[in-house]
Amino acid sequence: MEFRPKKRFFTFIKGLQNEICTALEAFEVKSKFIEDYWEREAGGEGWSRVLTGQIFEKAGVNVSEVYGPVPDVLKSTIPESAKDFYATGISLVIHPMNPMIPTTHANFRYFEVTNKNDVIVDQWFGGGADLSPYYLFDEDAEHFHQTLKQACDKHHENFYTEFKPWCDRYFFNSHRNEYRGIGGVFYDHLRPDDKLPGPELEIFQREIASSFIKAYIPIVENRRFLNYSAAEKKWQEIRRGRYVEFNLLHDRGTLFGLKTGGRIESIFMSLPPTVRWEYNHEPEEGTAEANLIQVLTKPKKWA
Repeated sequence: MEFRPKKRFFTFIKGLQNEICTALEAFEVKSKFIEDYWEREAGGEGWSRVLTGQIFEKAGVNVSEVYGPVPDVLKSTIPESAKDFYATGISLVIHPMNPMIPTTHANFRYFEVTNKNDVIVDQWFGGGADLSPYYLFDEDAEHFHQTLKQACDKHHENFYTEFKPWCDRYFFNSHRNEYRGIGGVFYDHLRPDDKLPGPELEIFQREIASSFIKAYIPIVENRRFLNYSAAEKKWQEIRRGRYVEFNLLHDRGTLFGLKTGGRIESIFMSLPPTVRWEYNHEPEEGTAEANLIQVLTKPKKWA
């Protein structure tokens, strides 16, 4: 029987969007998410939710479901018989106000292409979650990784050992020769029966996506009341500059969206509200800032 998870997975991520937004709103006294519904002219729609508050300077949680004729930019990477595509996913980026709380990003998606008879000729899941701290607390990095590892280990003994270094390789600012953060897990093109049968692969995708709240929310709870200085806020904005550089120069999702006429507001939702670039800035040796940079030059085992 053909494995067709698209409607189930779309329903799941719409529910997950509600769960994540509720968990984040619980930290805010006055602020709530605003939702911006949009339609794609060539086929599909999306629900972009953005929060601006006192704990989260900017948090965005997007869900989209798009479809239509295969765009030219994809034709060289999928079977020649592919005529139409379908893609759905949830994508989020959280930029906290307090530099002691790390920025985080997560994305979980499903993609399929069909031939002229509506038969699936290729399909896969992709996704991941990663952490970008400004001030490194080892216990936060260990908690984040351990939570993701537990979700992976329940479904395949090699998933975390493969997806953790994959994340390190992907979120790498090659022009700076440093990693964007302390990683997490990342994977793409997980096809049914490559490692798991389709139904089991779908269950894993739901498990790893659902684990995001358990991985990140406790970190916010532990760090939100820590004091910080103007100099530490400035450092956060300098590091945010590196985040912007990665998204605009290297991130495949951002580049794909720009090349295929994606909705600009949703694509650039990931960018932080305040950011700075300082010429040739280097932290003083022995400082917490220098310690972070040292960790970002070589991946570390956290779980």
